[in-house]
Amino acid sequence: MGLPIILFPGSADQFTSEADAVLYLSLLSGRNPEYLVDQQIKSARRIHDSSVEAIPTAYILIDGGVETSTMRVTGTKPLKPSNLQTIIDTCIAAELMGKKAIYLEAGSGAKTPVSPEIIREVRKNTSVTLIVGGGIRTPEAMNAAYAAGADIVVIGNHFESHPEELAVFIKDLKDSKDPKASVTDERFMRLALAEAQKALDANEIPIGCVIVSQNRIIGRGHNLTQTLGDVTAHAEIQAITAAAQTTGGKYLPDATLYVTVEPCAMCAGAIGWAQIARIVYGAPDPKKGYTLYAPRTFHPKATVTSGVLEQECRQLIQEFFKSKRS
Repeated sequence: MGLPIILFPGSADQFTSEADAVLYLSLLSGRNPEYLVDQQIKSARRIHDSSVEAIPTAYILIDGGVETSTMRVTGTKPLKPSNLQTIIDTCIAAELMGKKAIYLEAGSGAKTPVSPEIIREVRKNTSVTLIVGGGIRTPEAMNAAYAAGADIVVIGNHFESHPEELAVFIKDLKDSKDPKASVTDERFMRLALAEAQKALDANEIPIGCVIVSQNRIIGRGHNLTQTLGDVTAHAEIQAITAAAQTTGGKYLPDATLYVTVEPCAMCAGAIGWAQIARIVYGAPDPKKGYTLYAPRTFHPKATVTSGVLEQECRQLIQEFFKSKRS
């Protein structure tokens, strides 16, 4: 079986039933009805009658410093990077409208790609698949987008003019700067850290968790014990419950759980009952961690990776308790 073919169409005329899926795009950053809904209506019957999966996608142009073909064709202007709140609100609206993906696009040939700050804030406020493209010309820029929270990074024009660099990008993506953590692990741990920050903002102990299956987040959670008045409302429990609701099943044998601090015995038990295949955590918890009280609680076939972004995870906890003592 070959790789799936996913269409990224510029108009209804570019649809073909030979593909496996199509990004069913709506240009939410603009107000031209032709690209908000008219092109979708023109292609609706053909897509409906085919076996091609339609992925409802919000297409959001971010100013990359050049006039793009999308701007010329649609007659719309991109959102300014400085107007961060509008970008975030547009992405939140996209998810509320039922979009399954958000495509942040700086445009072909952009002088500057979508910034890590924008990616990070959009990721923090939405849970759907996040695609980022435009102006990414180096492995460092690619990895920065992934680290900020992008699920998919699109690199098009650069490879068309520099095909010899494709192998360099692939190698850099696969290589790990930390032997304990791949680029993917660091990316999802940063999303867990974003959840921990939500806990901190709510004056909770800052622990965050995300659960991933097939490179897609299926559950998120952060500590809510004070907010809910519930000693079991740990980040892992919240994320497991959310993942079960997403998948419609209580077992998660294909999932990886990322949590900023080593799970306690209670959470380790829940992880074990959920049959989660892989556990990745940041900072150890020598006083209440599962390794002290229940080291054999996980599923027998589960694997554990520790120390991913350990310093950042540890620092968040230490600063929280330091502020409580002062």
